[in-house]
This record gives sequence, C-alpha cells and structure tokens, in this order.
Amino acid sequence: MLSKFIVSFVASGLFSLVFAGDLGDIKHVVLFMQENRAFDHYYGTMAGVRGFQDPNALKRKDNSTVWQQPTGKKESKYLLPFYLNEDKDYAESNQCSLFGSNDWTPNHKAWNNGTIDGWVTGNSPYSWSYFKRGDIPTHFSIVEGWTVADMYAESVIGPTCPNRVSWVTGTINVPGSPPGKGKGGPYIENYETPGCQKSSNGEEYSCFPLKWKTFPEYLEEAKIDWYVFQDKDNFDDDPFAWFQQYQNNTSSDIYKKGRSYSGLDDFYHRAANGSLPPVSYIVGPQELSEHPPWMPKDGAWLQQKVVEAVMKSPKYNETALLISYDETGGLGDHVPPFISPPGTKGEWFYDPEDLSNYVPSGPGFRVPFYVISPWTRGGKVYTAPSDHSSQILFLEQWIQKRYNKTIITEEVNPWRREHMANLVDMFDFENPDYSLPKIVDAETPKMSGGKYVGTTSCEAKYSDRQAKIPYGNQTLESALYTEKGYKQIRGNLTEGRYLAFKSRQTGKCLESSSNSSIQFGDCSKNYDSDKNLFIVEQVGNYFSSQFKLKTKSGSYLKNDKLTKDSSSATIFNIGFDPKKGYSIKGGNNLGNFDIFSVS
Repeated sequence: MLSKFIVSFVASGLFSLVFAGDLGDIKHVVLFMQENRAFDHYYGTMAGVRGFQDPNALKRKDNSTVWQQPTGKKESKYLLPFYLNEDKDYAESNQCSLFGSNDWTPNHKAWNNGTIDGWVTGNSPYSWSYFKRGDIPTHFSIVEGWTVADMYAESVIGPTCPNRVSWVTGTINVPGSPPGKGKGGPYIENYETPGCQKSSNGEEYSCFPLKWKTFPEYLEEAKIDWYVFQDKDNFDDDPFAWFQQYQNNTSSDIYKKGRSYSGLDDFYHRAANGSLPPVSYIVGPQELSEHPPWMPKDGAWLQQKVVEAVMKSPKYNETALLISYDETGGLGDHVPPFISPPGTKGEWFYDPEDLSNYVPSGPGFRVPFYVISPWTRGGKVYTAPSDHSSQILFLEQWIQKRYNKTIITEEVNPWRREHMANLVDMFDFENPDYSLPKIVDAETPKMSGGKYVGTTSCEAKYSDRQAKIPYGNQTLESALYTEKGYKQIRGNLTEGRYLAFKSRQTGKCLESSSNSSIQFGDCSKNYDSDKNLFIVEQVGNYFSSQFKLKTKSGSYLKNDKLTKDSSSATIFNIGFDPKKGYSIKGGNNLGNFDIFSVS
C-alpha cells in the first residue's frame, strides 16, 4: 500500500481528501554498514546531540566525570577528550592513524563494570580522541540533511564479526539465547577458523562456522527479495559468509544473493533505473570502510556515492537508507551502555576469556547511525535507545505494514525485543519532505593500477606519525568544544541534552522566571536563552518515561513552581506520539510539545 486517503469533514461542509502516509509507503530498504568509529569520535562536537555538552555526564565518587579518564601516570592524573588536529601538522596523518583496540577484552576493560573509566588504561589513550566538522565535512552534511540517532549502540561490547552477525541475525548466541547450544555461540571475537575456541574450563565458544538462522532466510520464506551488494574486495565484512548454510550449497538462492560479488556499481546502476530489491545490504571495500587506518575522507566519498545514488533514484520517494557502523573500533564514547540487569537470560554470562568475570554481551557503546529518506529530512535527532537488532525490528514492522506478513525473528532475545527501539518513530510519515539537501563534496580517493591507495600513501608518507597525547595540557572548556545550534528531537526521550519545550497549542516555550515559577513565553528560533533550557533527569533506567525537570541554573520543577530540593520535585511522565509530539504529564498536564536539543 503506497498510501491511504482519509476522508475528513471540513468547516464548509464539503468532503476533502487529506493525504496521510504510513510505514507501508516505503518500498525499498537499504542497509549500509561501515566500520569502527564511535559517536563521540565523529559527532561529539555537533550541535543538538548528546555529545560533549552532556549535562548528565556520569560522575564518579571522587567527583570527577567520565570526561576525565584516569591515566595511571603521576604527571597527569586524567586525560580529557582531545581534538586530533589541534596541531595542524598532524591533520593529514591523523586520517590514517591507528586508535584503540576493538577486541572483546579491551572494550570490557573500558566499560569496567559501568564506571566507563578504562579507555586510557584498559584500551588506548588514542581512544579518547575526536574529529570536528572541518575534518569530516561530508559526514556532517549527510547527518544534518536527514536524521541522526544519538542513542544507537553497537550490539556487542566487542569487535566487528560479532556485531555484524548481530546486524543480520539479532544475536551472538550467548548462553540462554534462542539459537541454543551447538550453533556456534557465544561468538565474541573475529574468529573465522573452522573449529572452536576453548575456555580454561574446556567450554567451547566462537565456533566456526555459525549455524543459526539469518534474517534473509525469513525474507526467503516470506518471498520478499533481497540482495547483498559488494565487491570482491569486501574486507571480509560480509557476515553471511560466516554461516554454514551460506557455505555448503553454492547453487542455493541464499548463496547467490548473500555471497555474490556483482559490485557496488551494480547497486548504483539498479538504484538509477529503479530496480533495487525490497531489501538491500551494502558491504563496502576495505580501503573505503573507515576502519582505522583506512581514512574517514575515503569513506566519506563512498557514503556520498551511496547517498546520491539513492537521492537520484526514481524511487527515492519510496526508499529508506539506513547507515550504521558495526562497532567503535576501540574509540571512546562517554555514554554508559544501556545493558540489561545482571542475570538476564541471553545477555549476561561468564566471560570465556576470563571466567572470573560475569559480563554482559551488550548493548555496547554508541556508534553513528542515520537514516536517509523523505520522512527523515530536516536535521533532527532520534533519542530512543537502540542497537543493531533495532534494524531487524524495523524490518519486521515494515514487512507487516507493507506486505501484511508477520515475521518474528526468533533469534532476537526477549530483553532486546522489549527494550531496543524499532526505529519507526524516527520517521515522520505525516510530513514527508521530498527536497534534497546539499552534500559537501568528498575528495575522490587516490587510485593506482585500479586500486585505492589513499591510506597506503598516507601511511608511507607519515610512517609512525600520530598526534601527541596532550597529557596535562588541557582544560575542560577547550576539550569539550561544541558547536552552537539545535535539533528537533524524535522518539522516546532520554537524558543527556539541554532541552527547549515548545507548546504545540500556543507556539510558546516553557520558561523559568525570576519569581521561582514556570510560565510560557516567547522564544527565539534558536531556543538558546537560559530561561528556555531545561535538563531532564531520568527516574529509573534509560527505558523509563519518568523524568524530573531542572532549569539550567539548577532548580527543579515542583508543579509550576521551582525548588532546589530534588527530592520534592515533580516526577513527570513524558511520552512521544509521532502525530502529537511529546506529552508532559505530572502535577499538571502541561500539554503537547515539540522538543529541541540545544547547545
């Protein structure tokens, strides 16, 4: 169903037809995953997202914050996030720099039982580095043309293979997961040698090949077409190649669709003539993957090519392109992962690499995620907790609406299915915007002999040359630089931003006054007056809809008055409806709002 028409009665007494879109308007979904970058590393400085101006940043017992990473060095107790190109002499070499480790153990050391204080000591000082807009302008322009998610996480606190497996199946088969024993899990490292790894107690894990069901096999059963677009140089990033059912029968449909190498040019050609299948996966080549040391600017060129292929397609008005990154690559992020309670079935288990540790598999740290479509235009930010399994949950919802077919991916465990967002609220089907934003042109990658050589050229020119670690030479103000601006938010609300609440009824903003009360007043289009800005403190976990509202100066709302006493503050229920916006209910029903994240 492309759309539906609602017959409405208007004041004149005549009938009029009002266009109302829905999820079924999407005909083509494209899933494109890049490599090894963290949200803060790319977008911590961006205006209007949960970045370096996070007012709810984690505090420790010694009153330091998550920004202050212990170094273990006498000369400098803490390392703050540092801008890679502060010294312009390193601007080119930092494109091909190495950073942290993406392995299972170093990333769990960074997590450190939820204290998030092991990025430097447990991983690498370079984990705590970041770029700005001038270094990755194409990335910024794509994100700001459409909608970015700032609470989207890797599925696994670990490396590439487990996260890509989660992307296409919803699990790594932790003990207690639906696939069960004998299927290859828990799959926690980049192991691709036939056979199993063994823990110190003899238990097997990361058995290869994997044997549980993938999402495209559900598509096959539902007779919905799909295809993986990739070149032969695919960085071994095609997750379907790691499953036994895609290895044994080269004449099968799943082999032909999941392990063919028709090339990205085939994707561009089929996008141009409007013949993409309903579901497409894109796996890029190694040199354009953005996996350190491969360069962000080369990955930007690939992203621009893919985005523009979709934009220029005759089917753009019916297409959603989901761009994600598999994991952080050992690059740091400050937001504590939204993990399940200890003991949750299919989530927590004894670490096969150190059986003394009882750990969660994930969800892990935040990675970039954004959606290109007419229903996600406008530089908005989606705030609901989500991870790679959310893409599967989205596909399930879309298939139900478009094809009237029910797919329930049994491999996704109950906790993820209940708590990870299905991304549908990211889309505004009531107000599609078919205009096309301007994307900053990316530099064409260097080539020689038909191969991309940008990174190898960079490495040869800047051998062993990386930015200096600024131990003891930082201030919070400069380290946590953030652009000025705002973004309208969508999805279930989470903390971590300065927010402006604009009433849908009156067009006025909630504001604090000098007489310790709350009122509605006119607000500038930038929503940046201190009296308009509020901090929300989530009561409970990331999935709670209950919040306390605090002014920027530190007073809490108690009904329509202000108090310094947090314990007496009103607890508001804040819900999101795609058509009505945010509802705020507490001591008083404040009404429906659009909310803007401001920095």
